[in-house]
Amino acid sequence: MTIELIYLAATLILALVQVLLPAGIRELEFGLVWGTGSRDHTPVSKNLILGRLERAKANLYETLPLFIGAVLIAHVTGAESALTLWGAALYFWARLAYIPLYALGVPVVRSLVWIVSLVGLILILTALFI
Repeated sequence: MTIELIYLAATLILALVQVLLPAGIRELEFGLVWGTGSRDHTPVSKNLILGRLERAKANLYETLPLFIGAVLIAHVTGAESALTLWGAALYFWARLAYIPLYALGVPVVRSLVWIVSLVGLILILTALFI
């Protein structure tokens, strides 16, 4: 398995973690009865970190399909190179750093880290056309 595919697998694990983090906080806040119930009426959370983690997850899901597609196309077409390696690494590590930055409400650095992840994605896409 190539390093790019390893980064892809790690990013999918990260996506799962980003599903579980807010779910766990929600469970702690609203209780086990709510968590195992039908959830027809979800109470409004007063936990700022929960909202931030949910927004960070939604943000990941905006670019995750693009990342998956780009890495898989690079792999299938044999376009893997230093660009795809750096791109996958930048994307993964920036997405990992983005979670605590968003959860803690760090404004400017969080946005810069998001840009780094976007640069990683652009590097992979660029490698597909050169």
